[in-house]
Amino acid sequence: MDPEPVPSTKARAVFALGLVGLLTGPLVGGVIPATLALLLARQTARQAYAAGGYLTGSAWIRRGRRLAWGGLVLALTALVVLLIAGLLHLASGPGGQDFAPGTD
Repeated sequence: MDPEPVPSTKARAVFALGLVGLLTGPLVGGVIPATLALLLARQTARQAYAAGGYLTGSAWIRRGRRLAWGGLVLALTALVVLLIAGLLHLASGPGGQDFAPGTD
């Protein structure tokens, strides 16, 4: 007799970490949960494949991966925006002489 298919608890953890990564991505703190979600998704997908169909949850893994990648993209976008804002702030600083008047 074949065993009954069992839902993977790691698949839901991948989804939860991906969601946290997406929600905190613009704050750059989403990099850590998104990375953990991607690492756990790889491990969980391998386990589900090795189980031969008796471990379900591939839809949760796919959704978690998409959310994690979205969180990483948002974090990268936030870093680029902050870098550009910092460079514009430095460029708009006071210019002119940086030596005493009357110096040759």
